[in-house]
Amino acid sequence: MRLEAITWDRLAELLADRLVGLEPADGSAWSRVGFDGAPAARPGDLAERVAEALRVRGRPSLVVGAEGFLRPASLRLEHGRRDVESYYSGWFDTNALWREVFGPLDPGGDGRVLPDLWDPATDRATRSSYVQLPPGGILLLHGPLLLRHWFPFDLTVHLLLSPGALRRRTPEADHWTLPAFERYEAETDPAATADVLVRADDPRHPAWNG
Repeated sequence: MRLEAITWDRLAELLADRLVGLEPADGSAWSRVGFDGAPAARPGDLAERVAEALRVRGRPSLVVGAEGFLRPASLRLEHGRRDVESYYSGWFDTNALWREVFGPLDPGGDGRVLPDLWDPATDRATRSSYVQLPPGGILLLHGPLLLRHWFPFDLTVHLLLSPGALRRRTPEADHWTLPAFERYEAETDPAATADVLVRADDPRHPAWNG
């Protein structure tokens, strides 16, 4: 696949332009966009840039991080702190994401989204207030391993790191998670599955498939 060099700011502008005209496939009043990538690829940074570009265009959006929907430590770490299978299949509370984030944005929903649920630092509920996303607003959900859950995204963006870049940019303490991303590549092939592909090996010089 041919990729073109681009700046992060220009990428955010072009994505925002695309999202302004995006029609939800299921007739919902809200578009839902996924920014998928390992933590080392920093998909949340791109989601925030796109949110700012949408704000300038007069379109409301809400950035939600999957890391705000981790399961409690008693469940997440049941098989140890470095269990790859648990990280791949059990760290994130996908049921809560369906219920608190996607459900309110279904056709006929009320648009009241919970921006986060669980604080991993305190291992307690965040008690955050619901956020009202008005009709025409856009959900920007970011996090790892998103494309394996069949979330109802209207557009998906995958931030790709080569195996070498992923290892270099992942803190050594988190290298135990790398096999989970290898499995994700093999089973889901996010680079081919996503609507938009961004190569982020060099954080200063991204490239995308336009």
